[in-house]
Amino acid sequence: MPVHTRTCHICEANCGLLIETEGRRVLSIRGDGDDPISRGHICPKGNAIADIEADPDRLTSPMKRVCDGWVALDWETALAEIGARFAAIKSAGGGAALYVGNPTAHDFALGFQMGALKKALGVRGVYSASTVDQMPHQLAQYFLYGHNALFPIPDIERTRHLVILGGNPLASNGSVWTVPDVKRRLAEMRSRGGRLTVIDPRRSETAGIADAHHFIRPGSDPALLIALLLALDDAGLVNPGRLRPMLDGWDDLWTALRRFDMASLARACGWEVAAIAALATELGNGQPTAVYGRIGVSTAPFGTLAHWLINLLNIATGNLDREGGVMFSSPAIDIAGGSGPGSRGRFHSRVSGHPEVMGEFPAVSLAEEIRAPGEGQVQALVVIAGNPVLSVPDGGALDAALAGLELMVSVDPHITATSRHAHYVLPPCGPLAKDHYPLLLAPIAFRNFAKFSPALWEPRHGQKRDWEIVADLARAIAGAQGISLPPPVNPREQLDRMLAKGGLSLAEMMAHPHGLDLGPHVQRLPDRLFTPEKRIHCVPEAVMEDLCGRFSDWLARQPEPGLVLIGRRHIRSNNSWLGNAPRLAKGPDKCVLLLNPVDAQAHGIADGDLVSISSAAGTVEASAQVTDEVMTGVVSLPHGFGHGRPGVRLSVASARLGVSHNDLTLRTRIDVLSGTAALVGTPVTIAPAFAVAANGTNG
Repeated sequence: MPVHTRTCHICEANCGLLIETEGRRVLSIRGDGDDPISRGHICPKGNAIADIEADPDRLTSPMKRVCDGWVALDWETALAEIGARFAAIKSAGGGAALYVGNPTAHDFALGFQMGALKKALGVRGVYSASTVDQMPHQLAQYFLYGHNALFPIPDIERTRHLVILGGNPLASNGSVWTVPDVKRRLAEMRSRGGRLTVIDPRRSETAGIADAHHFIRPGSDPALLIALLLALDDAGLVNPGRLRPMLDGWDDLWTALRRFDMASLARACGWEVAAIAALATELGNGQPTAVYGRIGVSTAPFGTLAHWLINLLNIATGNLDREGGVMFSSPAIDIAGGSGPGSRGRFHSRVSGHPEVMGEFPAVSLAEEIRAPGEGQVQALVVIAGNPVLSVPDGGALDAALAGLELMVSVDPHITATSRHAHYVLPPCGPLAKDHYPLLLAPIAFRNFAKFSPALWEPRHGQKRDWEIVADLARAIAGAQGISLPPPVNPREQLDRMLAKGGLSLAEMMAHPHGLDLGPHVQRLPDRLFTPEKRIHCVPEAVMEDLCGRFSDWLARQPEPGLVLIGRRHIRSNNSWLGNAPRLAKGPDKCVLLLNPVDAQAHGIADGDLVSISSAAGTVEASAQVTDEVMTGVVSLPHGFGHGRPGVRLSVASARLGVSHNDLTLRTRIDVLSGTAALVGTPVTIAPAFAVAANGTNG
């Protein structure tokens, strides 16, 4: 039987796979030991590709929603109807919107068609998973280094100390950090004498293998980071080294930071001053150290401020652009060098006036743009590979808003909690009928690499790849309005042109099916900076305003009493879109509420009890797991569940126990700089579900 070399497309790790097939049937999937970055590693998600490819719930033709259900259409009819309906909405003054989900980051071919679709829809700002995920990374980099795609990457192969805030790479396989086989790499780091420190409100899987784990109050990361910088300063350990001539505003930065009181900062994050000083001493000891923050830091009210401070901490210890610290990649295709630097505030959202960030509006604002009447009200929406009802805060409000649209089109293989509202669902073919190149993910890898995976087979008759659907959709919508678009971009040809700029070619990629190891990261500053004067802007005006305004006000207040909610992820899931894979869904209930024994006792809750969890957004119920894995005052629900809404056609996912974490999170809690949803630290109340039922209250 043939064995195909392939890259797993599901998460950021990009593990190499060997897929054995018979005809179009997958017989086995195993790790590719010759892949230079994954070294044979494979997680359960990689094996689940067989389930995804053969999913009986996958749609095979365009579907139109009618009064009593769904009917199948041919592509020509579906696209013509969509174009006509969209043109009628636009001619009547209705507005349009585009939402782009997380899987698009894993589909290089799809990205090449987005410009045409935006032009056809007539939209400026896009809504995407970026503002419920990583936009603070991008904005901090834009402010500091002059480009939103200039990610400093932890050099795990050479570091002596890795500090992780709000990240759990043993579950995510790396996030905004492509690092497959991360558990073994951490073990190799420690065998060299290295050290792993994890700072998280939960003792996560990664924290469980760390040399040190410290709890931190959700959302208080800036307080700890400022305190660490001040402790470095107090100990005389601030030493940016060769970076010093590149630092614009360095002295002004320290003037601003020294206004903060160490005791207040420590109290805010729940640390002792002595513990902060001890960690600062470790960070400033001159050994290669990398500080890395991820989603628990990003999805908080001060996400951008926190990522700015993480960068400053790496700068202050001389670990930016240093082997073993955090370094800038040299990818085969230079996304940063080949694209604009980004933007903030060129235009604003219609209802709440949110500034665009990297051409995007906050996903939290989509519901109000649909519901608020007036000029530009969103009446037509296209959703590509997204399920915002489950991934965006206050999913119930967005769920209700989608029901009022004049036209909704979903490019999706399933009828989901979101696409059930669509008037048309345009399903792409299975993943193994698509080429793969890690266009957006190779630049954030722990090591430079390149790998192209051709499709294993052509789409079945009458099916289309995602990029073909989006290209056809753009032309149908544009044509109905009399707008001319250039011919669609051929993805392979475009990829070949982009590779050529780096001295490679698609033919060379095809000749190396296991991938090319392009070596470790090297020092790239100051030449890699995109600021006009090739200097690092340490005191961006918007960040300083947030620091001295909103954050200072927050710090002056005592921490609010009561419980707060955080999310978590599992190695067998990836956001909301793997719930229908049987081999990932099996096993015990994963959608349980974690709570500390102290909080359980205070609320009369025992392990296994059904618990009612309420916030200002709504109420859900989940079984309790009483554990010291979470700190006191914190409860945790996983994300990616809640497929049981009426009309969802996911036979496996709908049968799973679980509720949506985002039925509790709030649209009003955002990082105002980046527009990113503050999923971390939502105030909640809890009570035994039987008590709520008896009292007729929400707890």
